[in-house]
Amino acid sequence: MKYMQIIDRDVSLGRLGKTKFNWRKSMKAGAVLTVALLLSSQAAFAAGTADKDPLIGLNAGQQVQDVYFKNGAIRMDGDLYLPDGFDKNKKYAAIIVTHPGGGVKEQTAGLYAKKLASEGFVTLAFDASHQGDSGGEPRFLENPTERVEDIRSGVDYLSSLAFVSQDRIGALGICAGGGYTINAAMTEHRIKAVGTVSAVDIGLTTRKGWNGDVPVSEQLKLLDSVAKQRTAEANGAEPLYVNYVPQPDANTPRDLREAYEYYRTPRGQHPNSTNQMLFTSIDKMTAFSAFDQMGELLTQPLLLIAGSDAGSLWQSKQAYELANSKKELFVVKGATHMTLYDQPEHVDQAVKKLAPFFKQNI
Repeated sequence: MKYMQIIDRDVSLGRLGKTKFNWRKSMKAGAVLTVALLLSSQAAFAAGTADKDPLIGLNAGQQVQDVYFKNGAIRMDGDLYLPDGFDKNKKYAAIIVTHPGGGVKEQTAGLYAKKLASEGFVTLAFDASHQGDSGGEPRFLENPTERVEDIRSGVDYLSSLAFVSQDRIGALGICAGGGYTINAAMTEHRIKAVGTVSAVDIGLTTRKGWNGDVPVSEQLKLLDSVAKQRTAEANGAEPLYVNYVPQPDANTPRDLREAYEYYRTPRGQHPNSTNQMLFTSIDKMTAFSAFDQMGELLTQPLLLIAGSDAGSLWQSKQAYELANSKKELFVVKGATHMTLYDQPEHVDQAVKKLAPFFKQNI
């Protein structure tokens, strides 16, 4: 598929103009399918590019620019946040912000990018390959290897900007983005410091479940289902999509009930975050381990932030125990996994830790 071209680029960054290719126009409606307990659907998108979330407004004098960069053949779509009083002739420290699984740049990643820009950083929030406004086929693929490469490619982009100090780049990841960020930093030494919020290793979660108690027998059954679906699609069947966030019921963990509220209600819902994942992503996710070799390869300072009431806290604790670099685990009292996405009293506590951490280390 031929991409639209950038039609204007003002190097002063007063304006970065571009024409967006709208993936939603290219999608067709599909039938509703069910896998295990997950309601899945292949839905048609409304035409037109989604507006930016008005909750992610800019402070006076702050700018956000639509930018493109490449991950191999995939065209990546990002929002570049510039600090108050931005001066193109100065050099700034920069932070790349990676969104959760199933999220998009306009949600919590954009919120943290905006707040850290207010602290004086150039920040980049972007849509993952195959998701949001970024390119990549098939759509809604969650491929951990590509997700990690997305981060490296974002660092490529930041390091190409004349106003970014190439040796002062940090990385922040939220939820699955936290696991991807840790994994990327192990081999991407242009990243000088790593921060996470509600960090999750998506491979570990796929294998063990949200609470870490799914037996191997159930993991093997799921992989058998993936194998059957791949064979069906190889023989002409329609792709199968499942929900990232299930419709909650009485047995749904608190974090996932709150995730449904965030992603599927006006609290945090965005048109580009469709709650769909290609079912055949699961074999790739199962094979991935975000924290593997942390003790040997992660040399950068690490700040892990998690809620005291988050069901995912155990994963930040595990990452903390595995790390041998300079490290800190900061637990926000009363916060859950999802309140650290958008609730001011908890997000502000996280930013008050992240800002000095990055200022000291990049």
